[in-house]
Amino acid sequence: MAENMILVEEARDIVLDHVGQMPRVRVPVWKAAGLPLAEDVVTDIDLSPFANSAMDGYAVVAADLTGASEGAPVELDVVGHEAAGHVFSDRVEPGHAVRIMTGAPVPEGADAVVKYEVVQVLEGDGNEGSRIRFSAPAKVGENIRVAGLEAHAGEAVLRAGDVVTPAGCGLLASAGASEVTVHAAPRVGIIALGTELVSPDQVPARGQIRDANSAALMAATVTAGAEPEFFGIAPDDPVAIEQLVLKAAETCDFVVTSGGASAGDYDYVTALVEREGQVLFDHISMKPGKAITFGLLAGKPFLGLSGNPAAAVVGFEMLARPAIRKMRGFSAFDRPVQMARVDREIKKRQARRFYNRAHVERDAAGELVVTEAPSQNSALLGTLQRANCLLKVADGFEGIPAGGMAEVVRIDIPEGTVL
Repeated sequence: MAENMILVEEARDIVLDHVGQMPRVRVPVWKAAGLPLAEDVVTDIDLSPFANSAMDGYAVVAADLTGASEGAPVELDVVGHEAAGHVFSDRVEPGHAVRIMTGAPVPEGADAVVKYEVVQVLEGDGNEGSRIRFSAPAKVGENIRVAGLEAHAGEAVLRAGDVVTPAGCGLLASAGASEVTVHAAPRVGIIALGTELVSPDQVPARGQIRDANSAALMAATVTAGAEPEFFGIAPDDPVAIEQLVLKAAETCDFVVTSGGASAGDYDYVTALVEREGQVLFDHISMKPGKAITFGLLAGKPFLGLSGNPAAAVVGFEMLARPAIRKMRGFSAFDRPVQMARVDREIKKRQARRFYNRAHVERDAAGELVVTEAPSQNSALLGTLQRANCLLKVADGFEGIPAGGMAEVVRIDIPEGTVL
C-alpha cells in the first residue's frame, strides 16, 4: 500500500467503523460503576415504597395545629414511636402525635411531621406517654417525602447507555437489581516487535533496550476499559511475528503491536496485514506516530503502532482508546478539548499535525496557559508522564506565536466531561 497520509479524524472514523459493541454480560451491580448500561433497568416498586419522614420529629394531623402560636400553643399526647424497622401500626387520631425518626414510614392518619427541635416536651421523655406542646401551625405534607419520589414501579431508573456512578449503583440496588447488563470488556492482545527488546527484568546489553511499550500499552488498555493480554516480544523475523500476531487475532477482540510499522528494512507489520487480511490505512498526518497501520486480521481490528514509546502511547490514545470505548458501549469517544494561550512560540517544520506533550494550568488571572514539554522526542515517556494535555498544532507548516491560542486535548480528564 503506497504511503498516503490521512487526517487523524479520518483514521479515527475508519477505526470506529470497524469495531462494534461487545456481547452483553451480567455483572454484580457494584461492578457496573463507571460503565454504561446495555439495557434499561426498571424498578419493581415505588422508590421510596412508602411516605417517610424527612427528619426526626413528630408525626401529626396538621389540622390539630391550626392557629397554634406562642400565645395559643396546642398540646398533644404522644401515643407511639416510629423508627426505621419499627412500625407504628395504629392510626394517628386527632389530638395525638407519634415520635418519628428520619426515614421511618409516616403512620396512617398523620399528614405532617414537625421537627423535634421546635417541639416542647411538657411531660415524659418525649416518647410514647409524653405530653408535648406546639407553638406554630404545620402544613399538610410538611417534612414528608412522598412514596415514589424517586420513581414509580414500572419506571426505568437508568437507561441503556447511562454511565453508572457509585450513587447509581445504590439506585439500581434500591430498584431490585443485584445484577445489571453491560457490554463485556474486550480482550486486547499486546505484542512488542523488535530483536533489540528485552523484558523489564533483564539488564540490557549493548544494542538492547527494555520493552517499555508493552507496560504502557497494557496500562492504557486497562484505563480505556479493556482487558490486556501480553503475547510477548517478537524478534525481527517475519515468521515469528506472523505466529504471534495471528495467535493474538484468533483469541482476542483487538490486537495492538508496537514497532515494525514504519518503512525500515525490518518492518513487517503492514506486509503481514496486507497478506493475511486487509490494510485500511498505514500513514497518518500526525506527529508523533506517522507510521500507524490499521486493518483487519481474521476479522479482528488490528492496530500497528510505532516502536517509539511516546508515539505508541499517543497513537493508542487517539485511535485505540475511542475504539475500546465504543466496544464497551460508551457514546462519548473524545477527550475534552480546551482553548489555552501558549506561553512561548510553537515552531513547526513539518506539515503533519502535531500533538505536543504539554501541561496546561490557570494563571493568577484565571486564564488557561499551556506550556509544551522542553523535548518532544518520541522516544521519551517522562514528558508524557508529566503532561496533562496534548497541545494540538494544525496540519500545515504554520506554528503558533507566543501568546497565541491553541487547542489542548485534556488526556487527564474522562471523555464526556463538561468543562
